[in-house]
Amino acid sequence: MVSASRDTEDTVALARGDDAYERIRHDVLTCVIMPGAIITEAELMRRYDIARTSCRVALVRLVHEGFARAIPRQGYRISPVTLADVEEIFNLRGQLEPMAARLACGNVDTELLQRLNEACEVPFAHESIDHQIEWFLHTNRKFHLTIAAASGNARLYRTLAGLMDDMARLVSLGFGVQGIRPRIEHDHESIIAALVTGNAPRAEALARQHIDTFLQQTKAHVFASLSASGTWLPYLSIADLRK
Repeated sequence: MVSASRDTEDTVALARGDDAYERIRHDVLTCVIMPGAIITEAELMRRYDIARTSCRVALVRLVHEGFARAIPRQGYRISPVTLADVEEIFNLRGQLEPMAARLACGNVDTELLQRLNEACEVPFAHESIDHQIEWFLHTNRKFHLTIAAASGNARLYRTLAGLMDDMARLVSLGFGVQGIRPRIEHDHESIIAALVTGNAPRAEALARQHIDTFLQQTKAHVFASLSASGTWLPYLSIADLRK
């Protein structure tokens, strides 16, 4: 009986830790907690109404994923956004998403892509810009990962899924802070048209063009957001800063 009780307690504690992690991670990715911010366990416990154990479980996972770093006697610093981060994320997307589009030709559900593209238009124009950005991130992620899944390459899919999480911070910081919603539906329509006709080379080229266009938009808005807040945007990546 004692063993069963302990197992139940452990299961409940783990579930609470997972919930705390998901909630804090969401706010990190959407820049509710800004890049570079210093946070403490006590602050997070109050803010999310969680116990110390749940808070620590969440922080350990965030540190492991590279979204936070422990600062002795201060708390935790949320990983800043750097110029290298922006360039690395888009460089990888620029290599992998055109490949995914080429491989997905003939396999992807283009009707689903069309519905997702229409959803990106945001049927919530009356809602706050934060809500619109969050909806865009959700539908845009599903759009690109639907193509990645249709490529038939599981490792490609997993890599792009991670990059889309990294993209969430860039979009939230750049567009969300500036109060502007990304408008890239025309690019999506062109990619869908190429996939419908089975034109793999064109789908690949359009995907690459789409990434290049979105890179320039995102860079400009990220710089504007950080300049407005007086935040320095270093070139070094997080890995460099840890050395």
